[in-house]
Amino acid sequence: MDEKWTRLVHNMNPSAKLLRAWELKGGISAQVTALEMETPDGTQKKVVVREHGQADLKRNPQIVSDEFKLLQILKSAGLPTPTPYHLEASSDMFPTPCLVIEFIEGQTVTAPADLSSFLQQAAEVLNRIHSVDASRLADTYLPKQEEAITEKLHKRPATLDNSLDEGLIREVLAFVWPLPQANVVSLLHGDFWPGNTMWKEEKLAAVIDWEDAAIGDPLSDLGNARLEILWAFGVEAMNDFTLYYQSASKTLDYTQLPYWDLCAALRPASNLSDWGLEKRIEKTMRERHSLFVMQACEKLGIPYKRHATYESLE
Repeated sequence: MDEKWTRLVHNMNPSAKLLRAWELKGGISAQVTALEMETPDGTQKKVVVREHGQADLKRNPQIVSDEFKLLQILKSAGLPTPTPYHLEASSDMFPTPCLVIEFIEGQTVTAPADLSSFLQQAAEVLNRIHSVDASRLADTYLPKQEEAITEKLHKRPATLDNSLDEGLIREVLAFVWPLPQANVVSLLHGDFWPGNTMWKEEKLAAVIDWEDAAIGDPLSDLGNARLEILWAFGVEAMNDFTLYYQSASKTLDYTQLPYWDLCAALRPASNLSDWGLEKRIEKTMRERHSLFVMQACEKLGIPYKRHATYESLE
């Protein structure tokens, strides 16, 4: 068993001992390890250790302490998120700081038994995230979502991924960016999708992976979630999820949602092929991405022509 985990458990609780450690699959931006520990009274407890990757640390060198503070705020606001237990500073054992959080008993769900209930619970928790008092986030140094998109629009790649309509999306967004502020800025999860939710007995147990959290228009999160739900469950599910969200948040101005949909649609440009997807799944996702861009353009009154490169996939 790795000595560093023994030391980490000792740093958390000098009287506890490490029983086992195992890697948790599925983490992309961070290395995730589960530990099981035992205290002298025989109590056993599982925790999760998150070690952030270099890309996250380069983007925000304080990401680990920021995520720790954010999880404390979210937990105190009553949101279903992992409890943060310990912040381990970098040392000879740990080249970078790491975060120890609650082990959530549950799993991600790819085929919900009751899709309607699944979507409703997901929409309601997203609304609750957006309702967190933004003044409580002042010392977490969360990035501004609008600035990240501004930077992405300015960094135009030499070759556009027009199989995902990148040229069209950039052209439409560049013309209107920055958007006039229609809604009060709120906390954003930054990557809200079914894979970042944990479920137990058909109830949402936790929203996980907060390293992309930001401050901005809640429609940014909504647009991203809409695309992810379209990919996972289809058009009807996307529309139902949107209606559930809107019924829980009647005060927002949704006029600019098509633009935020396009911001979401820009994210996979030039890297969808690198996600290691099965050919059949990638083809479906590209097909649905095209529909997503088309519906946004229709709402904005912009002509949309399916790209020839995309048609060749059929």
